[in-house]
Amino acid sequence: MTRAETFTKYILGFLTIFVVIALYAPIVLTIFYSFYKTRKGKVDWDSFSYEPYTKLIFEKQILESLVNSVYVGLVTVVFSVLIGFYFANYYHTHKGKMREFLQFVIFLPFLLPPIISGLALLIFFREVGLPRSLNTVVIGHTIFVLAIVYKIILNKLETLKPSLMESAYDLGANKLQAFWYVLLPNIKLSLVIAGLLAFTISLDETLITLFLIGDDTTWPIKLWAKMRVGFSKQVNASVTLILILTTTLVLLIAWIISKSEKKIMY
Repeated sequence: MTRAETFTKYILGFLTIFVVIALYAPIVLTIFYSFYKTRKGKVDWDSFSYEPYTKLIFEKQILESLVNSVYVGLVTVVFSVLIGFYFANYYHTHKGKMREFLQFVIFLPFLLPPIISGLALLIFFREVGLPRSLNTVVIGHTIFVLAIVYKIILNKLETLKPSLMESAYDLGANKLQAFWYVLLPNIKLSLVIAGLLAFTISLDETLITLFLIGDDTTWPIKLWAKMRVGFSKQVNASVTLILILTTTLVLLIAWIISKSEKKIMY
């Protein structure tokens, strides 16, 4: 190995370490400061406490915002999976120019900056006279995550042989029976992955929610409001819990995908 190659290797290694530290150091510090206090820029090692977490558990506003976030996430999953499957199946089974226009309509809200999507939906709801509430947030989240759900389901549908459904029809099955006993078992894993991913994105979505929320609040919005008055231990605890929840969901998705790939290999 030449000197230039060795030098390049060390530079790339240094850059990799720098990027990793820049990405994960704030997360580690947030978790750390949720347990310890600082005084005059120094860590008070005797201040270790679970109190910020217990306060979150028993604080009514935090619990209400968490329940609202879970409600929005679950309803978003139901709507996005149902609509995503319908459009994915339509694209997979039909031909024509409308298919490409359909994809354009589905992907456009996801490709636009969330502030543009949120503002456009806010103006639309105002013009049709629909008051802002958790329901408008659900609509906004569904439109936003639909592209991901649609693509995951479509990718799975395109791996299935066309003769699969045709064989079911030839054996006397109607459309509902063919879907329930033939198509659904083959795509259920993709539906689960799409649903989990939609819930994760919905749980973290803040900007669109900020435009569409009414008198209620969600967990990220409540956290953002607390951050405006300073970074307290309770704020750090809230961020830590959101990180744990979203990371758990992502790891669950990765585990399901890994498990399905192993089944395919064997």
